[in-house]
Amino acid sequence: MEITEKKSQNCTIVSINGRLDTTNYSVLEKKLLELIDSGETRLLVNLSKMDYVSSSGLRILLMALKRITMAKGKFVLCSLQDNIKEIFEISGFTNIFEIFPDEEAGLKSF
Repeated sequence: MEITEKKSQNCTIVSINGRLDTTNYSVLEKKLLELIDSGETRLLVNLSKMDYVSSSGLRILLMALKRITMAKGKFVLCSLQDNIKEIFEISGFTNIFEIFPDEEAGLKSF
């Protein structure tokens, strides 16, 4: 898994490339916590290049959503591939997260 980060006018965009599973979820957890702890409360997570997510990966995304919500911020997802979208639907996460079809739509939500 590769994680990239870039600043936008409205928020910080975090992109995930590859598999998010039990072998590497802690890398994403560390990155998201660093951003949140440094005061970043507006995050857009682009999942266009994430091709697999395990329950551990879902848990980290949920943890970040809760932390940012407690800080009165906003945490949104965008660009889910069909297989990832299906996992989110089965797990009920489509009812928990704001999910946008692409990065542009996600950015406009801020």
